[in-house]
Amino acid sequence: MYLSSLKLWNFRKYGRPGEIDIQAPHLCVLFTPGLNVLVGENDSGKTAIIDSIKLVLKTHAIDWIRPSIDDFYKGASTFRIELTISGMSESEASHFVEWLGWEEDEPYLRLIYQARLKDGSIVTSDVKAGQSEDGIQLSSEAKVYLRTTYLRPLRDANNELTAGRNSRISQILEGHRLLQKNEDEPHALEAIAENANKSMQEWFMSEKDGENSSKKQIIDVIDGFIHDFINTDYSSDVTLVDPEIKTILEKMSLGIREDRHLGLGTMNRLYMAAELLHLKQPLREQLNLCLIEELEAHLHPQSQLKVISALQTQKGVQFILTTHSPNITSKLHLTDPDVNLLLCKVDSVFPLSPGHTKLTKDDYAYLETFLDVTRSNLFFSKRLILVEGWAEDIILPVLAKKMGHDFTKEEISIINVGSTAYLRFAHIFMPESKMKMGVRVAAITDLDVLPSDMGFDEAEEAKKRQRKEEAFSASNEEVKLFVANHWTLEWCLFMSPATRSYFMDAVSSVHYKTEEFKKTQIDEQKGSEYNDAAFTSKLKEKLSPASNSPLDKVRVAHAFARLISANDVILDLSVSDEYISYLVKAINHVCLTVSDGD
Repeated sequence: MYLSSLKLWNFRKYGRPGEIDIQAPHLCVLFTPGLNVLVGENDSGKTAIIDSIKLVLKTHAIDWIRPSIDDFYKGASTFRIELTISGMSESEASHFVEWLGWEEDEPYLRLIYQARLKDGSIVTSDVKAGQSEDGIQLSSEAKVYLRTTYLRPLRDANNELTAGRNSRISQILEGHRLLQKNEDEPHALEAIAENANKSMQEWFMSEKDGENSSKKQIIDVIDGFIHDFINTDYSSDVTLVDPEIKTILEKMSLGIREDRHLGLGTMNRLYMAAELLHLKQPLREQLNLCLIEELEAHLHPQSQLKVISALQTQKGVQFILTTHSPNITSKLHLTDPDVNLLLCKVDSVFPLSPGHTKLTKDDYAYLETFLDVTRSNLFFSKRLILVEGWAEDIILPVLAKKMGHDFTKEEISIINVGSTAYLRFAHIFMPESKMKMGVRVAAITDLDVLPSDMGFDEAEEAKKRQRKEEAFSASNEEVKLFVANHWTLEWCLFMSPATRSYFMDAVSSVHYKTEEFKKTQIDEQKGSEYNDAAFTSKLKEKLSPASNSPLDKVRVAHAFARLISANDVILDLSVSDEYISYLVKAINHVCLTVSDGD
């Protein structure tokens, strides 16, 4: 069995003013039986989802889990949580017979938890279940089968795996069927402990060395004081451990045999391995659910990749985890039906699995191959610009600064998709549900139509522009395509009155051996200038797809960005400039700036 859905009403950020409508939850999330990954920027609601599940199911670690004032949506006096448990076998369903519902002859369990504010205090109901609106109380025996394993964000793995009263490692081991005690006979570990106690007692009570024996030097000394402090009827008894299975397990710790000096990263992975032992028992009739917050905690990038790859191969355990790590999202198998990537945005959760976005089957296969760490950053962005190459990646932030915008401060990410595959990435933010994600996305692309004297075809231009725009077909005004009005980015920068001189200087500094790109002496009064005709002709040649010696676009972009970033450089960047208007509009779009012609 597994957690198949979560519904929330007025829990933390997921709420609305007014009375609760049971038929209209403020959040509904569907989970797969395998790996479910919640992503999104800070304060996007990931932890609220994890905490709501814990409130209902509780944990194997017997954590103290109670609602607080902060759990109520602002102004609300009641919150409600519903969980649905599906995929139940007959033996699993037998523990919940009186609370079960049925759908297409398959049993499911609907759990209900509510809390309300009364006179400033929180009044909670016990966990209920059933098909009625309020349900009926779930028994304590039934709840035991629903507990979850929870790994908190900043895990103290060293403490969790160290011996101690009610230690986590003792709880994990105690729950394993091989460590369950049979009332009719002692457990094998109890017999081992008893033998160890006898062996140690024999050593302490030995008198073979006379006055230098352990009995004379240790036991008799202690017993002498006991006789004085208490009475002669008492004597000491040295034991290694109380030979009871629970006590034995509390004396145990877990480490790595080959290394006694473990760092936080290794201890963290050891801790996760121990928890999986708890969840992967054969013939287990409990909910095998593991909640992990910030899987990447204490793990360097390569370790993150190994762990997330391993989790995707686990069968029989459901994971719901949160992450801020592009390393982790870059390794997700998006085409695997047991892998569910959930994007938390604008008080909602958007599934990114097939059937929920504008992405096609081919798109998912492409993304699984090319969604590397850098591109995975798009899942954590509030606003996003998708570009085709490094030149746009380098130049756009500098142009934006000249327009009064700082992409870093305004949390705007540029994702270089390395080709015209911007469509595949943009479709991530186009839900089939038509809901808005609250993520403004600008995709920038070249027109890729040659100038008039290089084979320009007006019909071809119209056809290419229409083809790009139809392929993009944004589902709402948040995601827009900005197509250059002319050939390429470099050609537009060259032709624009605002950027022309700086671009020519950048090209000249990179291709300084090319005669056509050098300034020539005109006269003493005018000084040196470029030969516009020669420069233009050579630039067209180097930008041509058939060029044997193409323009070094990345180095030119670096030189251009460096030139215009100077404080004394003022650029007239306007939507009225036909050559760079598409760049200006794209920047305005993600920066939430409304301008004429946008």
